[in-house]
Amino acid sequence: MERLDADDPCPVRDGFMWPAEWSEHARTWMCWPCRTEAWGGPDGLLRAKQAFARVARAITTFEPVTMCVRPHDVAEARLACANKVEIFEVPLDDNWARDMGPTFLRGPNGTRGAVQWRFNAWGNKYQPYNEDAQLATRIANAAGVRLYEAPLFNEGGAIHSDGQGTLLTMEQTLLNPNRNANLTQQEVEEILALYAGARRVIWLGDGFSDEETDGHVDNIACFVAPGRVLVGTQPNRSHPDYEPAREVVRRLKAARDANGDSIDVIEIEQPRKERTDWNGRLMQASYINFYLPNGGVVMPSFNDRNDERARTLLATCFPDRDILQIDTLDIVEGGGGIHCITQQEPA
Repeated sequence: MERLDADDPCPVRDGFMWPAEWSEHARTWMCWPCRTEAWGGPDGLLRAKQAFARVARAITTFEPVTMCVRPHDVAEARLACANKVEIFEVPLDDNWARDMGPTFLRGPNGTRGAVQWRFNAWGNKYQPYNEDAQLATRIANAAGVRLYEAPLFNEGGAIHSDGQGTLLTMEQTLLNPNRNANLTQQEVEEILALYAGARRVIWLGDGFSDEETDGHVDNIACFVAPGRVLVGTQPNRSHPDYEPAREVVRRLKAARDANGDSIDVIEIEQPRKERTDWNGRLMQASYINFYLPNGGVVMPSFNDRNDERARTLLATCFPDRDILQIDTLDIVEGGGGIHCITQQEPA
């Protein structure tokens, strides 16, 4: 691991922390779909663009949205989003703002910062990715915030925080040889401590069927408040993620957060209907993959009998927020969900 000298700048030493997603935002960043192969062809890409636009328009009812768009796609994106988003023209290889974009931080006296994680397209699954590997830096510069470059291959969807120093992640992702083969678990934790303010990292296992991201935690578990974690569990015992999800529940119930407190685990039953994507793989539809704009919850629906049940549960978790439920099957076809295509910039 690249060691920091005592006088090297890093976010925590400079007083920065990663705030919880439910804290106030300045805006949401998104990216306009552009990699045809991720959606199985032009028709899938078109449906994805329509779905991204639905999500963007929904979020604009709560807070501003800035859409990263390749220059030749600007007119299309602006029309699809009904002129409700700000356009940021920038080169792109792909469209997952959560993973490619910066992890924004809050610092002393109202200052803000951002982390550029190293990015290799989820373990070199797509080529090229050189533009996406620079996107976090370009967004941070556009937002006018201080940038830190972290010595860790990571994606925003691979980590989740309570804003108080507790971080959730999966061995399947950050310890994967296709990301950080040269780092030990302790070294990864040290980097997360220095760059995301993690005082405690809770590792939630591996073995999930998600081949696209190698088990991103934002499809599996998330904080809904300090000390409360929502976990997506499988209703069908024959589902390959049934036992890995039970292991997540077991680990969380045995864990303590950064303040030394036990964790209240809330289980949400994932969609009952099992689907395959255009590539013949099990579709990774998850109710965990929602987003929290100011005063709202933008959550997925999957034309499934558990949709309303999931909405009701999220309403109990966020009683003071308005809930918008959006059909996101066309997004999940490409390997992600609503949380994957959004990135919050704190106020």
